[in-house]
Amino acid sequence: MSGAEIDRAVALLKAGELVGIPTETVYGLGADAANPQAVAKIFAAKGRPADHPLIVHLPGAKHLDRWAIDVPDLAYELAEDFWPGPLTLILKRAPGVLDAVTGGQDTVGLRVPGHPVALELLRAFAVAGGSGGIAAPSANRFGRISPTTAAHVREELGDAVALVLEGGACAVGIESTIIDLSSGKPVLLRPGHISPAAIAAVCGVLPAAPTAAAPRASGSLEAHYAPLTPMRRVESGRLLELLNAMRHSGRRCGVLAHSQPPQAGFPHAWKMLPAEPVGYAHDLYAALRELDHAGVDLIVVEAIPSSPEWLAVADRLRRALAGAGA
Repeated sequence: MSGAEIDRAVALLKAGELVGIPTETVYGLGADAANPQAVAKIFAAKGRPADHPLIVHLPGAKHLDRWAIDVPDLAYELAEDFWPGPLTLILKRAPGVLDAVTGGQDTVGLRVPGHPVALELLRAFAVAGGSGGIAAPSANRFGRISPTTAAHVREELGDAVALVLEGGACAVGIESTIIDLSSGKPVLLRPGHISPAAIAAVCGVLPAAPTAAAPRASGSLEAHYAPLTPMRRVESGRLLELLNAMRHSGRRCGVLAHSQPPQAGFPHAWKMLPAEPVGYAHDLYAALRELDHAGVDLIVVEAIPSSPEWLAVADRLRRALAGAGA
């Protein structure tokens, strides 16, 4: 990434424009988190509900005090272990943080991304007199498949984004783990690449499940991350039966699987993902996007294992299934 591109991105952000930003999780739709007009452009471009909070990306943990108050020691301990990286912390918001960023709540989501281009941009933005924070939800239409390449961002949002920084394919491929620390004890609001066990290794306790009183968080709606094509989940042992029935009825499937296709020349579009959770997560959104564009009648998802290692993938698939075809 050239310095000129970073300088251009900083100038656009300071002018209240939107910039597509590569992170290790997914590409973000970035705006100056302290500029209400710029933040409003995020919601307009995505078609995002006004009460759905954004995550503010920071250049480093030393910027926490600009955005949060009453920051517990545990937040700094988690930051020491996992920042830069795919972990978002929910903390009590500082005075002056925009309601549009927090969804009107008394909490704010903060993280330091682990992508060199994102970090270079954030640091340059802070040095140039910016707020030090860039609000950056996933750079896609609200509820749809998150983008993991710069091309996905351009395809989804087109001219709504002034500039998309190129950062290659995202290394993680699904959104960050979200841990709420606003009530003192860790609560898992969204699973991600950083597992509950990894959080417990720092906290000394597994993060609790959210209650009705937990803050709203990005990506926590029942339907999310979804293709336009209808989806159906099928156990491995019944997969071939369903596909044969679809073929005999003249309908074509796109198959998202971790098993080999049953035969050469199979009439359905078959995307085989790694049979382990990290690789599966890395490839998931790109595969769903490809199948969504394949002109099929149904996307069939081969059921994944139910072990804890697959928690984050299971979460994304469950929400995609709920929103597919909507």
